[in-house]
Amino acid sequence: MSVAVEFVDLRKAFGPVQVLHGVSFALEPGRVIGVLGENGAGKSTLMKILAGYEQATSGEMRINGQARSFVGSRAAEAEGIVLIHQEFNLAEDLTIAQNIFLGHERKRGWLLDDDAMRAESARVLQQVGLQANPDTLVKQLIVAEKQLVEIARALARQARLLIMDEPTATLTPGETERLFALMAQLKADGVTILYISHKLDEVERVTDEVVVMRDGRFVAREATAKLTRQQMAQLMVGRELADLFPSKEPPPAGAAPLLEAKHLSVAGWAEDISFDVRPGEILGFAGLVGAGRTELFEGLLGLRPCTGQVEIGGEPVRLRNPREAADQGLTYLSEDRKGKGLHVRFGLRENLTLMALARYARPWLRPMAEQQALRRAVDAFGIRTGNLDAPASSLSGGNQQKLALAKVLHPDPRVVVLDEPTRGVDVGAKRDIYFLIQRLAHEGRAVIVISSELMELIGLCHRVVVMRAGRLQATLDATQLTEEELIAHATGTH
Repeated sequence: MSVAVEFVDLRKAFGPVQVLHGVSFALEPGRVIGVLGENGAGKSTLMKILAGYEQATSGEMRINGQARSFVGSRAAEAEGIVLIHQEFNLAEDLTIAQNIFLGHERKRGWLLDDDAMRAESARVLQQVGLQANPDTLVKQLIVAEKQLVEIARALARQARLLIMDEPTATLTPGETERLFALMAQLKADGVTILYISHKLDEVERVTDEVVVMRDGRFVAREATAKLTRQQMAQLMVGRELADLFPSKEPPPAGAAPLLEAKHLSVAGWAEDISFDVRPGEILGFAGLVGAGRTELFEGLLGLRPCTGQVEIGGEPVRLRNPREAADQGLTYLSEDRKGKGLHVRFGLRENLTLMALARYARPWLRPMAEQQALRRAVDAFGIRTGNLDAPASSLSGGNQQKLALAKVLHPDPRVVVLDEPTRGVDVGAKRDIYFLIQRLAHEGRAVIVISSELMELIGLCHRVVVMRAGRLQATLDATQLTEEELIAHATGTH
């Protein structure tokens, strides 16, 4: 049975902060609907209400014509409504099969039917294209594989309405193609798919229509074929969107490298990698998921065993942990903002000042000074929050990313490494981050951007290092930066 949904004057408040303002629209079954909006527009909150993770403050939600309100996600899943989270909702210390059936375990008499759960897990893993043993612990998977487990878990629930929140953010092009083929099959089977994404080329390709939200309100609904990507972006931000990337200016000539890495190797991930980055330069790192880019920099920062030499400002350094790196003027923004970038249960203030506590504890902690720093960061980075004392978990994904950026830049580093800095971020916030990255370079810092978005690297970077299977394939200058050239080196077809 297909699922039709109607929202009628739906409202949601978190304390004094109103995040949904009388949202009303209906969704027909068996279609793929793009849900668009800037970070903080309310789309994720609306989807969490639909999937039973949040309760509306007022208004009504109708499922197949009947007024419904789900108390918990299991109640929604019983109706065939499943949400695939943007931030992973997996138990790291359980196996893939245990995660897929968590809360829905199959039994044989009084005992768990492990064989049946493994067999079904293997089937849905094959369906999403993940070649992994169902008995593998989730904590042993890379980020892209965890995303595929989330999708496999939804398939095992026999979803009739599937909500996908940024499902391709960590996937390779091949994995993305497999997901799109799976979506087409689900749609043919009558499944309704709500597709939340900031990748407008994907929205244009896979959706039948788009619903646009802004500032907690429903603002537009159109057939996808009638809108250009530029028009989608303008509906999201409510204004003309100027050029996405800042004009690229060459870095100062003749400067010595601020960071130089020689023959770095991280066992199993990267082998004999050498590169340098100069003050005022933005150096990109390209490659498919699993190429070893993130693991290389985790090794450089002491998070993984690493061999080779590193120099910062011309001086040899041996970094044993990110704290020592920060002391040397090197900071790193993780691609996993929820797992490694922020303490989401902490407040905004505690997150912001965590890497620069010595500045605020002389000798006792000075909360007022921290609060003043937070106000400046909220203004400087455009962090949307109705309450400075709120926990980081209360922010939308994009605003969490801005807070994570503010946190790693707060110690005033000389070298900045940004791993997937715009993952899950809307088009307006992307532009803000791109201009911030250029500003960092203009201030004389050396900036490294690791990104899976080729146009991001082409639009921002002066040079791009391309990795494949743990090895450096090429270092391309600005005159060589094209999608075709980057893909050719990343796939080994050059």
